[in-house]
Amino acid sequence: MVKNLNPSFMSTEVKYALITGGSAGIGYELAKLFVADRYNLILVSRTQDHLQSVKQELEQQFGIEVLTIAKDLALKESPLEVYNEVKAKGINLDILVNDAGQGVYGEFKDTDLDRELEILQLNIGAYVVLTKLFLNDMVANARGKILNVGSVAGEMPGPWQAVYHGTKAFVNSWSEAIRTELKDKGVTVTVLLPGATDTDFFNKADMQDSKIVQETELADPATVAKDGYKALLSGDDKVISGFKNKVQVAVSNLIPDSKVAENMEKQQGPADEK
Repeated sequence: MVKNLNPSFMSTEVKYALITGGSAGIGYELAKLFVADRYNLILVSRTQDHLQSVKQELEQQFGIEVLTIAKDLALKESPLEVYNEVKAKGINLDILVNDAGQGVYGEFKDTDLDRELEILQLNIGAYVVLTKLFLNDMVANARGKILNVGSVAGEMPGPWQAVYHGTKAFVNSWSEAIRTELKDKGVTVTVLLPGATDTDFFNKADMQDSKIVQETELADPATVAKDGYKALLSGDDKVISGFKNKVQVAVSNLIPDSKVAENMEKQQGPADEK
């Protein structure tokens, strides 16, 4: 539910940004950048206690109003409920950030189907619903910006994370498509493509024993957030965060997908696998 709304937050002069997954990782780092630029925030995440802690931190440090909505976006009804709560308060978003996402680790034949269906809803369904609803408001006002957090994973097939890579392929492609449709509408869509980043993602995906965690230097989420934030405010179409990731994507575009998949299998398999 939305917490601690006061009349000053209803002013038409203030700016509003909504961030899903905004209480941790890249979303949390983005939240700090927004409040530093005097955006009021609406943070959406599953756990109210965690949201409340971040709310208190940001409000005390920056003197900005932070609203919280505790929703599990892996549930089909949650994105619409988030939209309705925001609109019930008379808030028009300036910026929407779709960041919340999860993965599951393992070979596809062995992974849990119900968990993967939840991930499809979270990584794709929630993005589509929230964007559809808030985008229509932005178009009506002829202004607004959307940042979709995709991934370099979406640029290549990913054994051991097949469903996650597939969801990010959707986000990357879909973001570029709707951006083109909106070119004359006053609304921009930017997609951020991070590589492996030092967040709780790998723990939630049960990937701690994978090569990519054990043997790879993970990116700083603050650096990734800065790349995405700069691209968003500039109205760029896409930003790949990190030089190595730029190279990896460029190389993957030059070689057959089967070879790319083999390379990813070597990078993402279990660390103890010979």
